[in-house]
Amino acid sequence: MLNSSTLSTIWAPRALTLLRVMAGLLFVEHGTAKLFNFPEGGFPGSPPLASMIGASAMMEFAGGLLITIGLFTRPVAFLLAGEMAVAYFLVHAPGSFFPILNHGEGAILYCFIFLYLFTTGAGPWSVDEMIIHRPAPPSS
Repeated sequence: MLNSSTLSTIWAPRALTLLRVMAGLLFVEHGTAKLFNFPEGGFPGSPPLASMIGASAMMEFAGGLLITIGLFTRPVAFLLAGEMAVAYFLVHAPGSFFPILNHGEGAILYCFIFLYLFTTGAGPWSVDEMIIHRPAPPSS
């Protein structure tokens, strides 16, 4: 039977992992669309890497991979939350005050998901957790 204790102790860490992995994979897709035109038609053209769009594409690709595996989750999530806030205010907000009209819902959701990951960390099923809890080498 599911009760609040079971949900908190057993299922919450699993849900955190699912949220982190899915957000990371979807974010990787934003980067691959801009950098490699994959999937085709996802982003028109290939931006110069030294441009703002090129920098965001590299952050989305590399940051999305790191979030997916749960490596350096807190600092990466903090940077990506900032990227999404900047993207919202520079790209979406000038179009309209309302996110449904300016198509900024995704940027807002990513921003707050990444802020959540910044505060919670990657969770128990992550490279970060493996590094923190690796056994000490045997002393000779």
